[in-house]
Amino acid sequence: MSKYELALVVNAKIEDEAREAVVAKAKEYIARYGGNVTEVEEWGKKRLAYEIQKMREGFYYFIQFESETTCPAEVERHVRIMDNVLRYLIVKKEA
Repeated sequence: MSKYELALVVNAKIEDEAREAVVAKAKEYIARYGGNVTEVEEWGKKRLAYEIQKMREGFYYFIQFESETTCPAEVERHVRIMDNVLRYLIVKKEA
């Protein structure tokens, strides 16, 4: 099993419950494809470096997980089309 990190930038204009639902859905996708979420960091609302979809702020989340090598591609496939996700990135962490 390899270690990965999923960085999510979520729309800042939605309610707290909807934001938490986006993070829960991402965690659900990780679990569905055999991953194990080890930690979720919430960095809160931050100013974006540039405007995305006419928004200047977003909520940042970092989800660490362990999984087989096929899981990140499947998670990315689902996160790409999720509503309220402005940007995402999955990186493999060094051992």
